[in-house]
Amino acid sequence: MEIELDYTKDVHGNAARYYEKAKEARKKREGLEKAIKETEKEIEKAKEKQESKPKMKVKREKKYYEKFHWFFTSEGKLVIGGKNAQQNDLLVSRHMEDNDLFFHADIQGGSAVVLKEGIKASKEEKLEAAQFAASFSNAWKNGNAAVDVYAVRRSQLAKHISGGYVGAGGFAIQGEREWFKGTALGLKIGKGKEMVEILPEKSNRSLDAGVHLFPAATGKEKGSLAKSLAKRFNADVDELLQILPSGKTKTRIS
Repeated sequence: MEIELDYTKDVHGNAARYYEKAKEARKKREGLEKAIKETEKEIEKAKEKQESKPKMKVKREKKYYEKFHWFFTSEGKLVIGGKNAQQNDLLVSRHMEDNDLFFHADIQGGSAVVLKEGIKASKEEKLEAAQFAASFSNAWKNGNAAVDVYAVRRSQLAKHISGGYVGAGGFAIQGEREWFKGTALGLKIGKGKEMVEILPEKSNRSLDAGVHLFPAATGKEKGSLAKSLAKRFNADVDELLQILPSGKTKTRIS
């Protein structure tokens, strides 16, 4: 260690000079430490502000079938149902193929339900599609516990009959029907992998925070049900209104 001495000053003068230098160095160090602490505080504030900002949701590209009622069977086949008369027509004219099956509750007013590759479907898959069709029919609004459902092929559907044209959402049925007598109404709703999903109650697929739904004359109105489910699933009320059946509903927690 080298020490510089000023030969124009005595020992006390040199000592005083180094004392002053030491004071200056200490002040600089204290100033540096203060600056570091203030910088750390600013960084922490910036992090807290960033964390408090609502996170931007990445907009997921929706599949074509998501504008309809839909679900996947226990064995992975897609089932699609119209939400209104116009969608019923669109579903059959644009999205139904020869190897699909058409399901409809035997009641005035209901969703046209298409089981993709239904010709190859198992009995269990057909029962799931039948329950879906039953639940999205006026039978739910009427508070019915069960309703008959039938299934036919695409070639058996027609919009024209002798003497006229079948109105929007309706179809004339030709030939033999496959019947699912006394199909119980029931659905279950919960969190799927990417969104809230709704399934026929008899499906063996599980959903997180699932709730079973059944028609009931003394149940919750659709709007009230959507609000309570939105809180449970941290979901959008309007989106739930789009997928729930019309009419009063009683619930059972899974």
